[in-house]
Amino acid sequence: MKNCIDDALVDQILKTTKTIALIGASIKKERPSNSVMRNLLKRGYQVFPVNPGHAGNEILGQKCYSKLSEIPHEIDMVDVFRQSNAVPEIVEQAISSEVKTLWLQLDIRHPEAEEKARRNGIVVISERCPNIEFRRQEAVMRSNKSI
Repeated sequence: MKNCIDDALVDQILKTTKTIALIGASIKKERPSNSVMRNLLKRGYQVFPVNPGHAGNEILGQKCYSKLSEIPHEIDMVDVFRQSNAVPEIVEQAISSEVKTLWLQLDIRHPEAEEKARRNGIVVISERCPNIEFRRQEAVMRSNKSI
């Protein structure tokens, strides 16, 4: 099922978000999570990588944490690069951490957990990728300039 979040809301979230926990962060440059994290950092977001296998080390110069609750900062958004079966636990952590937005990357879905997040006041974005959204925004800006 396609996410019902419209482009304007996605744009607003990307504009107002400052801190992002990237769950499933990878040290491997070829991984989508690494590419997205690199782009988020380049765009000025404060990104906290989360991956138990790399906890205590750094990914792209940022300290890596084993779980969301260990991050010593308020988190605006959780960006998930994990299998769908991990989403319920991530939602529980997001609720406990009072996260505003849960962003599930392409092909990551868990309808029950997504609904629980919504019931707890979390905006859920799924079937989208920040990198793709940034390109969409840039294309819109270019087309508006040519009008």
